[in-house]
Amino acid sequence: MVAVTASFAPATATITMPMKKRSGGTVCFAELSFPSFLPKQVENIKDSFARKLATRIDRLPVPVSFADNSIMSSCVRPLIQSKTSPVVLLHGFDSSCLEWRYTYPLLEEAGFETWAVDILGWGFSDLERLPPCNVASKREHFYQVEKLVLIDASVYAEGTGNLATLPRIAAYAGVYLLKSIPLRLYVNVLTFTGISFGTSLDWTNVGRLHCLYPWWEDATVDFMISGGYNVSAQIQQIKKKTLIIWGEEDQIIINKLAVRLHCELPNATIRQIPDCGHLPHVERPNSVAKLIVDFVHEDCFKEAECVSQY
Repeated sequence: MVAVTASFAPATATITMPMKKRSGGTVCFAELSFPSFLPKQVENIKDSFARKLATRIDRLPVPVSFADNSIMSSCVRPLIQSKTSPVVLLHGFDSSCLEWRYTYPLLEEAGFETWAVDILGWGFSDLERLPPCNVASKREHFYQVEKLVLIDASVYAEGTGNLATLPRIAAYAGVYLLKSIPLRLYVNVLTFTGISFGTSLDWTNVGRLHCLYPWWEDATVDFMISGGYNVSAQIQQIKKKTLIIWGEEDQIIINKLAVRLHCELPNATIRQIPDCGHLPHVERPNSVAKLIVDFVHEDCFKEAECVSQY
């Protein structure tokens, strides 16, 4: 399995999808059927790629040790099955599988068995019977991988810092702010350039759709109080072959941290994408998909070269 993980998350890019026209020349979306468990506000999203990927979101039972019953975990399942290792896409902090709406179809077109999986506590899993959503619980959703792709990854953050010591009432106030439209719009300003207010608002609606579940606040506070991820001391323990992808204009996680990560990982390659910010798989999906395809096929090409030499 090749795991591809990104950092953070609102969403979108500049790809178009065919739409039907009603009489009178009015352009409207092709009719799509969304899963009934998604928040009803999914109907308000205009991004055609987000709408299309949302129709494919499913829930699968995942047994875990910290809950009596399996968790109905949300994901986008592949249309094809491959004999080679699948590509598993993991979204960033407080996001969902919709973050991958532009890159996912490109990887499928390349012939990969591609999964987009929602991390426990975020995304669209059924958490009505709320399980622990701390770091240890989130980690139990992960499996051993053959290779790793990190996209603008926040690996040097020291967890949630002082937020972990907040009284619960203060933590809930902070989480309420986290899902607010003004804050999410501001993050879009940091993440993207040259987009209209209408576009930014639509991307905000995509990025916060999962926040509209009644259990989202409890799950996020649980994660915050647990201390969050603090993995910088473990970086050199990663021996798997790793591809680091970074947007050169990232204003959220500075570029020099990509270089530092490359130096500290024992078996890593770095590729930086020019004129690109914090979400390369949203802003430059074609570039990201090509880098992933080449990275996955790299060993296959080397094996073929060795065979041809004999």
